[in-house]
Amino acid sequence: MDEADLIAATPEPRTRRTLARDLASLGLAPGMTVLVHSSLSSLGWVCGGAAAVIQALMDVLTEDGTLVMPTHSSDLSDPAPWQHPPVPEAWWSTIRQEMPSYDPRRTPTRGMGRLPELFRTWPAVLRSGHPHYSFAAWGKQAAFVTEGHSLDEGLGEASPLARLYDLDGWLLLLGTTHATNTSMHLSEYRAGVASHEETHAPVMVDGARRWQTLKDIVLDSDRFEAIGADFETVHPILSGRVGSAEARLFRQRAVVDFAVGWLRQHTHA
Repeated sequence: MDEADLIAATPEPRTRRTLARDLASLGLAPGMTVLVHSSLSSLGWVCGGAAAVIQALMDVLTEDGTLVMPTHSSDLSDPAPWQHPPVPEAWWSTIRQEMPSYDPRRTPTRGMGRLPELFRTWPAVLRSGHPHYSFAAWGKQAAFVTEGHSLDEGLGEASPLARLYDLDGWLLLLGTTHATNTSMHLSEYRAGVASHEETHAPVMVDGARRWQTLKDIVLDSDRFEAIGADFETVHPILSGRVGSAEARLFRQRAVVDFAVGWLRQHTHA
């Protein structure tokens, strides 16, 4: 949707103040730790754009809370399996030699949307050290959430997702669906039903660029919508409108634990 269509579809401007009001009405509160999955356009036309949305979230959480967003950069990977889009095989060697190494301060996100891309550059925001699956965080627990992110099993027990689980944090789907619910990947590790694979990324080790092999499981988000639908039939969630967006707010532990059982039940050897 282009900006003209977005304006036409928005009954009144969404602002930092009105978005904060809507978030508080939904159930977001000071002191919460929350991982946000977002679609900026779903909110309607926002006065101030992504910056106003980030400020509204921070206004409600306050500095006693913690705001977390996924800041993944899947393009920092070996080009051989790329499909969206693929590149010519003749390019692979050059890409492997020349691709810049991951830098939490500089590496842009890919496919995350405008909110996480701006958020990663926000003052006092910390970003974790995984070249593919980084998360950025602001607030009281930002360091706890982002430190010690393992290169292997990047969404597993040594990841920000597991630290959010430790904190009994919340998930906010802001105009998105369970298809984007990254926390269910933590369930894939805990369910023990996924196969293993190796991936690669350029990282800095002892001051030198290295093409690093990363050991992981084969992640699969295709079933997340089905898991989320079943989860919502047995677990209460908070739902409502934030701007024009449909929003859902619920505890991360609940959906992670539910998804572990669901995956074990629905995965056949």
